[in-house]
Amino acid sequence: MKTVETLNEGLKREYRVTITAKDIDARVDEEVKSIAPTVRMPGFRPGKVPANLIRKMHGAALSADALNKAIEDGVRNLMTKEKLRPALQPAVTLDEGYETGKDAEITVALEVLPEITAPSIDGLKLERLTVPADDAAVMAKIEEFAAQMKRFEEAPKTKKAAQGDQVIIDFAGSVDGVAFDGGTGEDMAVEIGSGQLIPGFEDQLVGVKTGDEKVLKVTFPDDYPVENLKGQPAEFAITVKELKVPAASKIDDEFAKSLGLESLDKLKEIMKDQVEQELNGLTRTYMKRKLLDQLAASHDFDVPPTMVEAEFGQIWQQLEHEASHEEDVEAAKAELEKDRDEYRSIAVRRVRLGLLLSEIGQAHGVQVSQQEMQRLVAQAAQQYRPEDRQRFMEYVQQDALAAAQLRAPLYEDKVVDFLFDKAEISDREVTREEIEAAIEADDDGHVHGPGCGHDHDHDHKPAKKAAAKKPAAKKDAVKEEAKEEAAEAPAKKAPAKKAAAPKAEAEEKPAAKKAPAKKAAAKK
Repeated sequence: MKTVETLNEGLKREYRVTITAKDIDARVDEEVKSIAPTVRMPGFRPGKVPANLIRKMHGAALSADALNKAIEDGVRNLMTKEKLRPALQPAVTLDEGYETGKDAEITVALEVLPEITAPSIDGLKLERLTVPADDAAVMAKIEEFAAQMKRFEEAPKTKKAAQGDQVIIDFAGSVDGVAFDGGTGEDMAVEIGSGQLIPGFEDQLVGVKTGDEKVLKVTFPDDYPVENLKGQPAEFAITVKELKVPAASKIDDEFAKSLGLESLDKLKEIMKDQVEQELNGLTRTYMKRKLLDQLAASHDFDVPPTMVEAEFGQIWQQLEHEASHEEDVEAAKAELEKDRDEYRSIAVRRVRLGLLLSEIGQAHGVQVSQQEMQRLVAQAAQQYRPEDRQRFMEYVQQDALAAAQLRAPLYEDKVVDFLFDKAEISDREVTREEIEAAIEADDDGHVHGPGCGHDHDHDHKPAKKAAAKKPAAKKDAVKEEAKEEAAEAPAKKAPAKKAAAPKAEAEEKPAAKKAPAKKAAAKK
C-alpha cells in the first residue's frame, strides 16, 4: 500500500492511497479457499470444485468484497501509521476509473482532533446551592400530582360545558365531505382546555350541553402525523352524550389508598424522594454550568468544523421545531435567523468543551465500565418496539460510532463528577425560586441539542430569543432541565430513536382515535 499526503491544513487532512491489484487478488484467493468447501456444482464432489471455476462463478462478488475489505484495512493502517485521531468518520472515495484487476486509487479525507494539553484541575472553586425538601414543597408536589389525576362527576343535563369540564362525545370527521380513516369514534372523553386535541377542536365545545349535536370546523396542523391530512381543513360532526365536571380531590389517607398506598404519610415519603431528586437536579445543573464556564474561560483551541456543523445542525433543528409551534411561526423563525451566528458560537463552545472533558477524563483514567455500557444499550433499546430491540443492540455492538455516541453523555457526566470531587466547594442554602432564577440568569434560557454527543448544560439561548417564547416557557425549561439532570444519561441520547418513535407510536394507536385526537407526535 502506497500513501501520499495531499492536504495538511489546520485540522484537515487528505491522503492518496494506492491498493495494489496484487493485494486485492490475494484477498480473492483467500476468499475462494474459504468458501470452496461449501460450493456445490454438478459433476463435482462437495468441496472439490476447482478454484478457477469458483472464480468464474462468483468472481465479480468476490472481487467487490475483496476490494471493500482492502479499503477498510488500508484506511485502518493509514490511521495507525500516521497516528491520526479522526474527529468523525473519514470520507473515503474510490477513483471512478477503477477496473477489476488494476490498482485501486482511493482518497481519504478527514478532520483530526486537535492536540489538547490536559489542563490543570487544581484551584477549581464552586458554590453548591442547595434547597431543602420541606413539607410545603412535598405538599405542593402532591397537589400537583392530584391535579393530574383529577376525577370527574356527572353534571346536570342543563349545564353548559366550560373550560376544565369533560365532554363525552361521538364524532365523525370528513375532509371535503369525504370521511377519512380513523376519523370516527364513540364515547371519547375530551377535557376542554387540556390541549390534547388538534387546535380549535376543544374551544368549540365550550357551551355545549348533553344531547347537543354540532359541527366543528378545524384545520389539521402542518406537522400532523397522517400525511394526507396535514394542513387540511376538516369538519367533525359531534354528538354530546354526557357532560362531567371536575370532582374535588381531598388529599388524605383515602386519596393515598386510591393509589395503592397504605397512608398519606407513605405518599409524602415517596413524593419527598421525588422532590429531592428534582432539587438535586437543579443543584447539579447550576454547579455544572459554573464548572464548565470556568473551563471554557481558560481554554481556546481550534475545533473540527465538521463536528461544529453537526452540533449546530442539532441545535438548529430543535430550535426550528420549537419555532414551528409558536403562534406566529414566521416571526419566530425570523427571530431565529437573527441569532444564527450566536447559535453557531454555542455549537463551537459545546464541541470544545466536549473535547476538553474527554481529554481530562483520559488523562485521569475516567472510564465507562462494560457493565455501565451494557446498561446504556439495554435502556436505549427500550425505546424501540420489542421486535426491533435485539437488532438495535447488535447494531451498537458492531458500529463503534454509534456506541461512542451512546457512551458520550455518561462519560462526560463521570468526568464532571470527577471534577466536582477535586473542586473546593462551598454550600449555600437557597429557595427553589432563587436557584431557578440563578440558572435562568446565566443566560436567559437554555438550548438542548438532542443527540449531540456533548454536554447539554453549558450553553444558553441568546437573550433576544426569550421574547419569542411563551410566558411559561422559562419556568418549564428549568423544570425540564432538572428532570434531564436527574435522569439516566441515555435518555438524552440515542439519535436513532428520535426518528423511529413517532412512527411506531402512530402504528400502535387505534385508528378511531387518530384523526381528531392527537397533535403531531413530534411535539412531545
